[in-house]
Amino acid sequence: MDKLIITGGARLDGEIRISGAKNSALPILAATLLCDGPVTVANLPHLHDITTMIELFGRMGIEPVIDEKLSVEIDPRTIKTLIAPYELVKTMRASILVLGPMVARFGEAEVALPGGCAIGSRPVDLHIRGLEAMGAVIDVEGGYIKAKAPEGGLRGASFFFDTVSVTGTENIMMAAALAKGRSVLQNAAREPEVVDLANFLNAMGAKVSGAGTTPSPSMA
Repeated sequence: MDKLIITGGARLDGEIRISGAKNSALPILAATLLCDGPVTVANLPHLHDITTMIELFGRMGIEPVIDEKLSVEIDPRTIKTLIAPYELVKTMRASILVLGPMVARFGEAEVALPGGCAIGSRPVDLHIRGLEAMGAVIDVEGGYIKAKAPEGGLRGASFFFDTVSVTGTENIMMAAALAKGRSVLQNAAREPEVVDLANFLNAMGAKVSGAGTTPSPSMA
């Protein structure tokens, strides 16, 4: 099709469902792993990345309950494995977002590198360094990020992002929500999805301030 020709002037009438944004829904789904009980996330967009994230939860032993209006209930207490396998991570880079919540909530995680076993500069370096700043011990081997929290759990920290990273900000923000003490993220991303995630974390009881503004987000 070379072009669309639209003739206006006729009254438009009808209804359309407007779903939530994918870029907000994915980190919010990952953040449900921080909870100690069931969480419901409503108005999800009907997109492949959303079903991939839900499938990832299923691989980890969680059984999400989805209704016809694309609301999903997730109970992270049923988790059986803390591994995010490569065959799913390779299809959706946002799968890396489960790393921070799993380390913070369960003390460990194994998440495949989006690029597999490729050696060299990795776009997930900021995720790794942010968690290390909170005390996590991380090894990268066999194409997987293997992370363990220190005894007593992650600790609040100040972390400066060398480059602005949306998923990096989101991952470290989620980890900081359960870390002991106050965390300050400098040069953090300010996109609307970061603000949506901060609002979701606050709705669950976290204390996040500064998201989406020039000052750095902080968590207490």
